[in-house]
Amino acid sequence: MGSVSRSSTIGASARAILLGAAVFSATALPVYAQTADTTKQVPESRTEAQLSFAPLVKQTAGAVVNVYAAHSVQQRSPFAGDPFFEQFFGGRQFSGPPRVQSSLGSGVIVDGSGIIVTNNHVIRDADTVKIALSDGREFESKVLLKDESTDLAILKIDAGEPLPSLKLADSDKVEVGDLVLAIGNPFGVGQTVTSGIVSAQARTRVGISDFDFFIQTDAAINPGNSGGALIGMDGELVGVNTAIFSKSGGSVGIGFAIPANMVRAVVDTAKGGADTFERPYIGAAFQNVTADVAESLGMRQPYGALVTDITKGGPADKGGLQVGDVVLNVDGVRVENPDGLGYRMTTAGIGKTVKFDILSRSKEKSVSVTLQKPDPDSADNKLMIQGKNPLSGALVLKLSPASLARLRLPEGTDGVAVDKVYPNSPAARIGLQPGDIIRGINGTSIDSIADLSKAMSTNPVLWRFEFERGGAIIRQIIR
Repeated sequence: MGSVSRSSTIGASARAILLGAAVFSATALPVYAQTADTTKQVPESRTEAQLSFAPLVKQTAGAVVNVYAAHSVQQRSPFAGDPFFEQFFGGRQFSGPPRVQSSLGSGVIVDGSGIIVTNNHVIRDADTVKIALSDGREFESKVLLKDESTDLAILKIDAGEPLPSLKLADSDKVEVGDLVLAIGNPFGVGQTVTSGIVSAQARTRVGISDFDFFIQTDAAINPGNSGGALIGMDGELVGVNTAIFSKSGGSVGIGFAIPANMVRAVVDTAKGGADTFERPYIGAAFQNVTADVAESLGMRQPYGALVTDITKGGPADKGGLQVGDVVLNVDGVRVENPDGLGYRMTTAGIGKTVKFDILSRSKEKSVSVTLQKPDPDSADNKLMIQGKNPLSGALVLKLSPASLARLRLPEGTDGVAVDKVYPNSPAARIGLQPGDIIRGINGTSIDSIADLSKAMSTNPVLWRFEFERGGAIIRQIIR
């Protein structure tokens, strides 16, 4: 009954699977070194080993809700788009009545006024979203913010009274071995509580979202748990459950949760009135420090983020970062790789001045960088392609810091990229996707909107295109 929203191959046969939702109609790595908390202890007697989680569940379960998302899909005739049938029926699509797709996920009330956090993939295409509280009451919700890059969405309901809520924990203080509870609605069977431990911290490269930085747990979580709560023993929200690592689609004891500090950043953005979540702009590109790079730099261990490009006049440039520097720590917290650095900057937030401890020219020093909001794209740097050509129906733009963040392209990338592709357009039919960078048309290099406009003004017998996608060049010839 469960469905998978998207997945990413890991190893030979296992997958990191977004927990999706229970759908009811068709449709390793480094761990931060941390000082042990001496207040924590293991059971020391039979009596202590028989203690119950029941009081903690009673304290927190009321803040975990069910999220019902409904989406209307217009049905199309199987003959739609067939030239033979369309010449007799005037291109009509023979659409039947709309079909409603429904899905079920989980959510967490993080503010007593009715603010709820869930996963973006639970409500991504929903026309309506309803919230069912643990006491059975149901409410229509308003979507305050949706963000695909973090896979988080913020909802708001008006219950007419304060609601039970969970306090967001400082997820940087979570340690491997800490006991946790996962609360959600797996497979739509009703609210379910499972227990486990934090089995790893700072997991990256699992292919779940752009901000690959997760808490790993062995608490059993399954489809329908998406958006549910991962709770620490103090009753605070440690993370939001979002995906599992599985061969079969069911829980095998490896689940991932978005850390509470990332959740806090997105919730605060929604509370501030914004309907989009923006990553801070630093004006630099980074790559992993490999063993060979570490040896060449005289580092004892391969960790940190190596600066590979600096945007002149950007925050990193003003702060004193240079190509070849290695960022070792952010505000005193060790950075293992560029994903960890991105997480630290994002949770710090736009406008925050952060301290980078860096290795520069074989010497360690500290620099301060103020994280900025990317400048908005200029209307003069956009073009809607129209006419009888293969790219018709594509909105393209000259890449800028703002569009790089929105399209999830590496900082420092330049050129003209696809911002949007309209359904059923010629551009959609040739497989063009948002984020594709147009590198060449009919042998002409494309570096600006002017270059693209000039190239599209011709009417050749054959169109020859070069696109860059994910670092690879795709070549197409279209008659």
